Amino acid sequence: MKKTQFFLLLVVLTLFSCSNYQKLLKSDDAELKYTKAVEYFDKGDFMRASTLFDAIANYYKGTDRSETVLNYMARSFMGQKDYYSASEYYKTYVRTFPKGKYVVESKFMIGYCYYLDSPDARLDQTATYSAIAAFQEFLDIYPESDKVPQANKLLDELTNKLAYKSYLNAKLYFDLGNYLGNNYESAVISAQNALKKYPTTSYREELLMVILNAKYQQAVQSIEDKKPDRYRNAIDEYYNYINEFPNGKFHKQADKILNESKKIVKE
Repeated sequence: MKKTQFFLLLVVLTLFSCSNYQKLLKSDDAELKYTKAVEYFDKGDFMRASTLFDAIANYYKGTDRSETVLNYMARSFMGQKDYYSASEYYKTYVRTFPKGKYVVESKFMIGYCYYLDSPDARLDQTATYSAIAAFQEFLDIYPESDKVPQANKLLDELTNKLAYKSYLNAKLYFDLGNYLGNNYESAVISAQNALKKYPTTSYREELLMVILNAKYQQAVQSIEDKKPDRYRNAIDEYYNYINEFPNGKFHKQADKILNESKKIVKE
């Protein structure tokens, strides 16, 4: 009985709340709407907050409160995890108030919205590139901001994601082998380009190992005349790997490639 009464009370309160909210939407009292929008925002009801802020945005346009409303709009969409809409409001704020009190926050949040929208490395990385560009711009403009350490940390994470995507591409070429062409060579080129572009990536060891494996497989699958030179290339690549990662996680695999390659070269 108590559970039923509680449920009925909850339904009544919800209907009453919805009724009051609908009346508020129809109201011409912008100050009341602003006050209630802030209340909804503080309670975490970001959907209602954004709707009310949107309803009064034009009313306050050109006033001191306009930039506060815009900032609340962006933050309300952040609360709804609608990062695209949030970024658009942050951009609008920056364009409208280039020297406003929330401009540093807004410039950072543009990059952060793109960061939150950045997908798995296997998918299209447009948002990742946008986030990197936004954070780099933020760092150039506000090098003294207290957000700089966080921006640098997120920038490193995003750059490392692109390096990982490059590693996956190189690994895909390697896995394709000689299917419809020499994909081992493509694996080598792809991995080498990634190392040049992302020299400090945490996937450096993996990329070096793709190169070593690909050059070794090229040697194994070569015609006899080309085998000696290609095995020597594999040996050279072994030392490139082992000099950087003497105790690397692929150490045993690399040693095996070296030993097999030396046998052929000696023969």
